[in-house]
Amino acid sequence: MRGLLYQLKSVWKDKFCIMSFLLPVVAALTLNFVGSVDLSSLGEFQFGVVARGVALETEKWLEEYGTVTVYPTRDELIEAINEPSTNLIGVEMDGNSMKTLLSGDELEMWQQTAGTLPALYRQRETAAQASVQILERPDILAGYQYIFSAITLIVAMFMGCTFNAMNIISEKEDGVAFINEILPMTARQYVVQKIFIGFVFGSLSAIFTAAICFRLPPAGAAVMLVLIVLSAFVSALIGLFVGRISDGLMAGVVYIKIVMIVFMAVPILYYLVGNGSKILAYICYLIPSSATFEGIMDLANGGTGLIGKDIVILAAHCVVWLLCGSLLTKMQKK
Repeated sequence: MRGLLYQLKSVWKDKFCIMSFLLPVVAALTLNFVGSVDLSSLGEFQFGVVARGVALETEKWLEEYGTVTVYPTRDELIEAINEPSTNLIGVEMDGNSMKTLLSGDELEMWQQTAGTLPALYRQRETAAQASVQILERPDILAGYQYIFSAITLIVAMFMGCTFNAMNIISEKEDGVAFINEILPMTARQYVVQKIFIGFVFGSLSAIFTAAICFRLPPAGAAVMLVLIVLSAFVSALIGLFVGRISDGLMAGVVYIKIVMIVFMAVPILYYLVGNGSKILAYICYLIPSSATFEGIMDLANGGTGLIGKDIVILAAHCVVWLLCGSLLTKMQKK
């Protein structure tokens, strides 16, 4: 118990560990905010006219297709059109017809619209008689929201790996590791002491992240909690391995980065390009985050068909990594 309290005190002294646990929560809040922002206005057409340069009914006609900005002088309109950050289409009257002004750096869709607008204006009375059906514009982020949320949650679950690895490495550099080797501590006690804090804080970080990113029914939330606990436990055990095999701080940072890249890249690549291949699935399941990602996506999409299999795979990872961790600790103590 005293060893666990010592580990807990080291958390408050290490700002990097605190930031690691809070970072996924902050990312989840940001992702949740971005997902609620309406980006449809970014795709609207923008027209610019000179004050009293076009009739009021023409301005209202343009407002049916986009936003209209009125500029006091033609020079200010030209300056706004030439601004590289805008796709503004200038509109002027040429007798009874209309002409458009462009800078030439607009996107192709805006250029095509500017070329079509005068002809559409000439035929506006005929076009007004046509029936128009406005279709709902799909959300740009709708297909990727759950993927981003799942990856953020995986990062939160596997933050315990970072803490445990850095904790063991710092003890090596400070000489505390030599003291641990002569203490009357069994391999089981050492493993529990070294993975407890990373497991607990990784689980808490993932729980807060899941609560922000997902709205699940009670049954789904219970299954998500099982996935979080198993994944955080595996992460803590992998952090134990990384810390034990690292010779120094730089080597540990490299190993942690490799682990995190593999944990994030493998499930995403399988989900995007390899879904349906059983052989590839079996290979990807060697990485525990693949089962975690699959379970999260299944829950997010309202299904539960694959959850049981994913939980079994994660439980098997827990057993294997725990046995390997205990064996490694015994061998190094000898």
